[in-house]
Amino acid sequence: MIIKNITEQTLPLATNILPLKKNNVFSIKIDRSIEIVVVPNFGIKNSHQPNVGIILEEVKILKILSKRYKSVSITTITSKKDLEKLVIRKPDLVFSGVKYFLFKNKKIWLNDYLDLYEIPYIASNVAALNNESDKNRAKKIMQIAKIKTADFFITNPGEYLTKSSIPLKFPLFIKPVKGGDSIGVDKNSIVLNFKSFKAKVLDIKINQNSSSLVETYLAGKEYSVGIFEDSIDGTITAMPIEIIVKKNVNGHCILDFDVKKNDEEKVIPVTDIKIFNKISKIAKVSFKALGGKSFGRIDIKMDHLGVPHFIEANLMPGLRKGYFYRSCLLNLDMSYDDMIFNIASTGLSSHYSSWSEVPSNFLVFRDLIACKHAWAVDMFVQ
Repeated sequence: MIIKNITEQTLPLATNILPLKKNNVFSIKIDRSIEIVVVPNFGIKNSHQPNVGIILEEVKILKILSKRYKSVSITTITSKKDLEKLVIRKPDLVFSGVKYFLFKNKKIWLNDYLDLYEIPYIASNVAALNNESDKNRAKKIMQIAKIKTADFFITNPGEYLTKSSIPLKFPLFIKPVKGGDSIGVDKNSIVLNFKSFKAKVLDIKINQNSSSLVETYLAGKEYSVGIFEDSIDGTITAMPIEIIVKKNVNGHCILDFDVKKNDEEKVIPVTDIKIFNKISKIAKVSFKALGGKSFGRIDIKMDHLGVPHFIEANLMPGLRKGYFYRSCLLNLDMSYDDMIFNIASTGLSSHYSSWSEVPSNFLVFRDLIACKHAWAVDMFVQ
């Protein structure tokens, strides 16, 4: 008995099909070992740790992947020795949201460490993650790639002493130059005058210990584009969604930290085909320019004329039911389980150079782009 990949277009010809959306426990599991690598959280449960890009619900992911793969386990890394044991075991895939470990004041970036031992993993390497996390660098990369991004400059308290010295016109948008999850973005991030400019730059330095990225305020619609990359041929699937935010007490629509934390925003599909194609193209080029791998998310916003601009990227997007998951759901009708399967299978196939080398019993979503509702399913053929 062998397993083949087929798409929705061929379903009428198939028999004995087990659709992914049914959450099947497959009778024949794929003979691959996956280790879900996590670090201890010594603070509040699910709190932010700077070395963790994706906070995993590891037990939930373990249950999902165990439906399909023979050996799935959770590994907690607390020392360099734990990491050395991991590479000795050499699993077929490391499924992890950890960016780096800090042992004796030395950073070891997980995915680059795994590359040394040719162990497949999910998400991007350190070069891409550094491009993404430094918003100054990311915007400069966009400028080189000819992708529109709001005019900007970097500053700290006391550098601009008068309104006339500021190189951009108000209104401006101010956020920390590093970090994610909209930390440091609040109702005061849109500044209309020099007094509020100074106050916000000082606030970011005091509370986030960061320089400020100051950019021309974009007043148009806001989008987030989920990305899946085919690990073998490099084909990219873009999955745009529109994010709608109510006006705050200052009369502005800001996707800030509290809005995200409290799930106060509304997410809808992008139904205008011209906008869909335009922001999808920007997202794909941006992902490539940053060096992204496997999957990620690109945030885009329109100006007052409806021209889309790159805002920022997340090359380790959250795997809870946030924007990345909702982009999968609204564009591909993809369940949470299927999203996890897709991420795992993409990682597992990353060390093959062509599709002819990929074992026939791998679950690989090759036809996500073929049409909005294309599904990869397993067919068991006698």
